[in-house]
Amino acid sequence: MSRKHFLYLVIALVVLGGAGLALFWQDIADYRASGAKIGAKLLPGLKIAEVAEIRLQDPKHRVTLVRKEKIWVVQERGGYPASFQEISDLMIKLVELKVTQSEHVGASLLPRVELADPDKGEGGGTLIEFRDGAGKVLAGLVLGKKVLKKDPLNPLPSAKDGVPAGRYVRVVGAKDIVVVVSDPLPRAEADPGKWLSKDFFKADRIRTLAAGPEGAEPRWKITRAEEWGQWRFAGGGGDLNPSAAVAAVNKLGSLAFDDVALDPGKDAVGKPSVIIAETFDNLVYTVKLSARGKGDEYLVNFTVKGAPPKTRVPEKGEKPEDKERRDKEFAEGRKRLEERIAEEQALANWTYSIGKRELEPLLRTRSEMVAQRRETARR
Repeated sequence: MSRKHFLYLVIALVVLGGAGLALFWQDIADYRASGAKIGAKLLPGLKIAEVAEIRLQDPKHRVTLVRKEKIWVVQERGGYPASFQEISDLMIKLVELKVTQSEHVGASLLPRVELADPDKGEGGGTLIEFRDGAGKVLAGLVLGKKVLKKDPLNPLPSAKDGVPAGRYVRVVGAKDIVVVVSDPLPRAEADPGKWLSKDFFKADRIRTLAAGPEGAEPRWKITRAEEWGQWRFAGGGGDLNPSAAVAAVNKLGSLAFDDVALDPGKDAVGKPSVIIAETFDNLVYTVKLSARGKGDEYLVNFTVKGAPPKTRVPEKGEKPEDKERRDKEFAEGRKRLEERIAEEQALANWTYSIGKRELEPLLRTRSEMVAQRRETARR
């Protein structure tokens, strides 16, 4: 190579290096301007105390969570109480989340990581907007595809990625900047039913339980003389399966719903069933179950009536010091029960959607409540 050619090569390298350096510093400037520094907070300017409304939207669902005085409500469910725990957990997470990766992604490539606007359909992400009491947007972002990693419990080299470890996020207003955070945020969904408060009625200390068609004699009725006594059919008529009885009673103390029905009248089919539970606290729970559609779901209404006893029945041979302590415990327990009844009566204004499997212990026929006798083995 001649000296002349060598000088040309050096000059070319200097020019290319300078251009590359310029582009490098341009990228750094854009990166710093975006605020998406690795280790920086995802939403550094968001103040939780100022948030009065949260909107989530994906290609299929939309939900608006609104703060009303001391509670949050789900607007798309007629103002039904929202889960404060779920809302506060989401806000705290997003305020504390830090960027673990940042890169420029053009608008045409956003659907690949599910970060397009949700109204675009395919490739759309989950838009989250935080607003103040006047409706002003405080912050917004789009949650995209989840980042997967290999299962740590499967050390084989052939193990495929399958454990959510993070998520792609596009901060609204940061043009072309896509970041990755170390939390997959699985509960940040736009389905209104996912944000409902799951507090429900709890029928406990049941004395009698009956189930049957509305307006007719019950299919079965079970009773017990004392709280820890043995269940039996009211009026006799067969040996009761104790497991079936306990399952039905326990279900009324732990029943969970899936969603709230806004227009239940048009969805109900067939004749409703009615469950009536009378408790040792002088309360009566009446639960109406109506099949919804094909019967995989039921529409459920309930009422709770009555009032707990005002005084305690003293035990035989009770000592004065024991009486004072037990009277105090009784008064405290009655106060808690009255507060729970008031909350349950407020929830009774709604109709709930509950899966058939959840209600199965209460839907059994009388023959399914009868104990099956074992056949005597032939000699």
